[in-house]
Formats: sequence, C-alpha cells, structure tokens
Amino acid sequence: QVQLLESGGGSVQPGDSLRLSCAASGIAVDDLGIGWVRQAPGKEREGVSCISSSGESTYYADSVKGRFTISRDNAKNTVYLQMDSLKPEDTAIYYCALAIPEGCSGASFHIADFGSWDQGTQVTVSS
Repeated sequence: QVQLLESGGGSVQPGDSLRLSCAASGIAVDDLGIGWVRQAPGKEREGVSCISSSGESTYYADSVKGRFTISRDNAKNTVYLQMDSLKPEDTAIYYCALAIPEGCSGASFHIADFGSWDQGTQVTVSS
C-alpha cells in the first residue's frame, strides 16, 4: 500500500520560508514522478511542482517559479519542497502526489489521482 505522509507546514509571514517533506512508503520515490499539489479554499487543486523518476526533469507552476525548489532523497525515500519568499497567495493545503507514468516533465505535471487525498499539510502565509 502506497502512503505519502506530508509534514512541515505552518503559519508564516510573507517573505518567510518553509520546507515541506513527503515521506513515502510502499513505493520508492524514484519509481515514478512525484511532486506537490496544493488546494486553496474555494479553488481547484493545482499542481505546484514535480520531479521525474530519473530526477532529470522538474516542473514548477508559473506562480512558484524562482521561489520553490523540489528535491528528493532516495536514501530517505523522501521528497522535499523548499518554499522561499512565501506570499499570501501560497496559502493552501499542500499534498504530496504521484505522477502518472511519464507524467512529470519540465512542461507539465500529470497527477495520478486515485480519488482520495489525505489531510496534507497546511501552509498559511499572512501578516
């Protein structure tokens, strides 16, 4: 059974940083593309970033380019999202998610949606 456990969220001020972690079990983080999705209140889920299974490709939504960095530690079977220069519009619940096969490239993140999502980790950016 695949489990992705997110952590690292919190309440911060604009301009601050946070690092989210996604600890995987039941799957190796380099088996498939893997990344981060967020959902703000009243908005649709948005693919934020992913890293391909090879690690050679990364994707970032335009809204986070230059501020967020995704990385992966295969030994720890964990994926990270370093979020710098946070803005109020980054406020959302952040979820770790797998990509469909070949679904993470520099241009896109096609999320494997199994129809259920865990509780994610809340990120709140406000002054």
